[in-house]
Amino acid sequence: MASHRRPKQPSRARVTVLTTAAAAAVVLSSQAANAAPSEKLTKDEVKTKVDKLYEEAEKATEKYNGAKEKQETLQKEISTIQDDVASGQEELNELRDSIGLAAAAQYRTGSIDSSLQLFLSSDPDDYLDKASTADQLSAQQVEALKKIQEKQRELAQDRAEASDKLKDLASTRTELGKKKKEVQAKLAEAQKLLNTLTAEEKAELAAADARASRSSSERVDLGSTASASSRALAAFQAAQSKIGSPYVYGATGPSSFDCSGLTSWAYAQAGVSIPRTSQAQANAGTRIYSQSDLKVGDLVIFYSDQHHVGFYAGNGQVLHAPRTGTVVRYESIDNMPFQFGVRI
Repeated sequence: MASHRRPKQPSRARVTVLTTAAAAAVVLSSQAANAAPSEKLTKDEVKTKVDKLYEEAEKATEKYNGAKEKQETLQKEISTIQDDVASGQEELNELRDSIGLAAAAQYRTGSIDSSLQLFLSSDPDDYLDKASTADQLSAQQVEALKKIQEKQRELAQDRAEASDKLKDLASTRTELGKKKKEVQAKLAEAQKLLNTLTAEEKAELAAADARASRSSSERVDLGSTASASSRALAAFQAAQSKIGSPYVYGATGPSSFDCSGLTSWAYAQAGVSIPRTSQAQANAGTRIYSQSDLKVGDLVIFYSDQHHVGFYAGNGQVLHAPRTGTVVRYESIDNMPFQFGVRI
């Protein structure tokens, strides 16, 4: 016989929860439908943000360059110390071998009392010669022991120094990796912003940048270079030969450069070694605080943290590697916050 029991009704609490959830869903759905879409950045706003990201990337690039330079220096120093340790250990082994031979000879002849050896000797004169030689060996032995002690101290110091530098190298490599990731993250963020632009907007930005990147065939009125030193002028001319080369972070030429990579490479072509980073280059010569006193080939330092450097090109122009997405080119010195010049 079929059951006529009524189905169990949901509890009042359960009905209340379900009703509230349904109402909330309706409200959220209505809000989503009526909400205005997030505003798209204009081309100029994107450019402003991208330029800021490129500037931050360049700051990180100069720190990356400093860590890379330190790493290379440490590697050379460690290699030299390790060579010194190997050479010193070989010298120490030779000193120990010579002491061992002398001690063995002394043992063989010195185990009998000297007066008894003289009494038993068939040739007293020969014995006296040997005794004199034994005395010399003893003096040499003392000197050799002093050398061994000194060499052991030197080796201990060298090994401790190598150990410290190896720790510093490990820390520097970690810092290098962090700065590389930081640069890459800034560049990726900038590219993401650029990708929000339409094809037409991208073309407009590219055209504007192309106009800024004057080719080497275009004439730029740089004024007189007569007052420049021969080496500064040679460095500047080397940089001029790279106009149109792309900016690549961490690059030091000869086909691509970052800002300090260009200046250090160009001065190297003139036979002058200057530091790798813009901050270090800021202290590499005499500072020139007035733009009117600058000469062609002087370095020009920009921004309060000194993270950008270029060449003074004359007539209020600088020649530099500006940032990612650009090439080595001339620009007005007023396009960036001038700090001072540096005469190498």
